[in-house]
Amino acid sequence: MAHSSIEWTETTWNPTAGCTVLSPGCTNCYAMRMAGRLQAMGHEKYAGTTRRRNGRALWTGRLNVDEKALLAPLRWRAPRRVFVNSMSDLFHEKVTDQEVLQVWQVMAEAGQHTYQVLTKRPERMAAMTQAGTLQCLENVWLGTSVESAEYAPRIDHLRSASAAVRFISFEPLLGSLQGVDLSGIDWAIVGGESGPKARPMQVQWVTEIREACRRSGSAFFFKQWGGRNKKSTGRTLDGRTWDEYPAQTHAVA
Repeated sequence: MAHSSIEWTETTWNPTAGCTVLSPGCTNCYAMRMAGRLQAMGHEKYAGTTRRRNGRALWTGRLNVDEKALLAPLRWRAPRRVFVNSMSDLFHEKVTDQEVLQVWQVMAEAGQHTYQVLTKRPERMAAMTQAGTLQCLENVWLGTSVESAEYAPRIDHLRSASAAVRFISFEPLLGSLQGVDLSGIDWAIVGGESGPKARPMQVQWVTEIREACRRSGSAFFFKQWGGRNKKSTGRTLDGRTWDEYPAQTHAVA
């Protein structure tokens, strides 16, 4: 079990490793940098998942399945919020339907935990839930990442997915989403980009999403302002922190 410093979860679980740059939000992906370091250290799980270009790690598109990690939640007794595939994307095209189903079966069996599944490929997620390939589990939250208005259509795919809780990660938030429709969305996470070459986030972009949450009744979680050193910029908005969670019985306080 990997205890996480990510503010909105408690534990990360990575049955697969590796990904592909899909949209501008992926450019400075922390998981891509971390995978590069782990690969350089000789971790078999991350072998071949990145390559170096101009001194930076970049995804190669290779996906590795970690059979040992797959069953890990069955050994965790205390209930946890679990971020699924923080170092990959469960709905990447190279993850087979059968491999996705295996993850779903573990989540169903280890039902004491709350699982947070976040993808940039919500159309595949929605299709698999609509077809009945994936069950709607009470302890599984389904989410998508949206970095700017250009990628707001991902929200419609998420809305069409069968899920107990639907959430959006607006991180890194790279542009305005004024007037965004969050109907049918239970939870919104907002965060600025962090690390080397972090792109700035404007206060107005954050407050626009908070206002959208108020209109739709969605919970609002402000993760960070970001920047090269995210600790120095903090995570307060209008003089306070915003750590709202969706009202759901499996949520861990």
